[in-house]
Formats: sequence, C-alpha cells, structure tokens
Amino acid sequence: MNTQQKNEGHRQRLREKFLKSGLDGFHDYEIIELLLTLGTPRKDCKATAREALKKFGSLKAVLEAEPAELKSINGIGDNNVFGLKISQAVARRYLSDKVLLKDFIRSSEEVIQYLQHNLRDRNREVFVVIYLNGRNQILKMEELFEGSLTTSAVYPREVVKSALDNDAAALVFAHNHPSGNPNPSEDDISITKKLKAAALSVDISIHDHLIISGNEVYSFADHGLI
Repeated sequence: MNTQQKNEGHRQRLREKFLKSGLDGFHDYEIIELLLTLGTPRKDCKATAREALKKFGSLKAVLEAEPAELKSINGIGDNNVFGLKISQAVARRYLSDKVLLKDFIRSSEEVIQYLQHNLRDRNREVFVVIYLNGRNQILKMEELFEGSLTTSAVYPREVVKSALDNDAAALVFAHNHPSGNPNPSEDDISITKKLKAAALSVDISIHDHLIISGNEVYSFADHGLI
C-alpha cells in the first residue's frame, strides 16, 4: 500500500467515525484535520492540523483565526482556509435560522447560544441588533457596527433606520467584550440610553441589551438599566 492509499484510508476512517457517532471521541486536531481535508481532499493534513492547534492553542482559536494567520502555517492555503471558515459560517447560519419567528423570551437560551458562538472569540467589539415583531418573534439578527462601543462608532439614526426597514416593533441589542469583563462601561450605558431614546421616538421598544464576554452574559434588563 502506497502513501496516498494510506492517507485516503485514514481520512475515510475519520469520515466514517464522524458519520457513526458525530464528534464524540474526536480529538481537536482530528476535527481540524477533517475540515482541512475539505480543501485538499487528497493531502495528509494530520501534521498541519496538529501545528495549527499548537500555534493557536484551541479548536475555537483555530476556527476564529484570520486567514492570513492560518496561511502562515506550512500546508494551509486558500482552499484549507475555506474548509475551516465554511464550518463556522454554516454553524452561525444554522443557529440564527433556528430562532427566526420564535418568541424571544422563550427562545432566549438559543439566542444566547447564537450570540456566544458568533461573538465570544472576536478580537474587536461587534454590535448586533435583534429585530422583533409585535408578538416578540425574532425577525432577524444583524451585525451593524464593529469597533469600540462609543457614540462615534454606533449611530442611533442607522439603528432606527434598520429597525424601520425590517418592520420591527421592538429591538434587543448585543455586543461582546473581548477584554473578558462582562460589566458595562460608561460608554455602553451612555449609548444604550441614546439608542433607547431614538427608538422610542418612532414607537419602537428596547427590550434588552446583552453583553457577551466568553461564557458570561450581562443583561441590562436584569440589572434595571433598560
């Protein structure tokens, strides 16, 4: 048996293992290896997967790494980056679609799951708006701004315009804290007040503002700040 046949046999065993029992029992490097083979199906990606895990430290960090950083690893090219990034994109779309037209309160755990998956590993702050209809059903979740959450970065006029464009009756805001501290800053509190005033001027309610920091979630509503 030549090297190519051995590699193909190894990849086939990984695929069969996944189809039989999902990712249970997989090491992180094996998951990365599977995703890398989407881009180069005939190449042995085990050593490259181990190197990526060593460089970035965790499966999450590999999946969230910038393409240029990924391609600094020997053996990872554009096709391999595609294999890694498509998995993240599909997961985010799935988690988003899973809660559409569901009641926000009853689906709050699923919403948090989506937000954590989407935001907790970002290196910069990202501002998300969740649009609700008059029955508090989720119409859409959208990233509107990126950067520090200040008046200069988040524009109430644009938030209101997007809300009207999506026929929203109410909104929920969310953003992440890459620092790891889930507590709101003075800027967070200030811009939330401005956003609430702008929304109320066109009869749109603000239900909550959530801060995602790793596995922690801070709710403005729960703390009486909305």
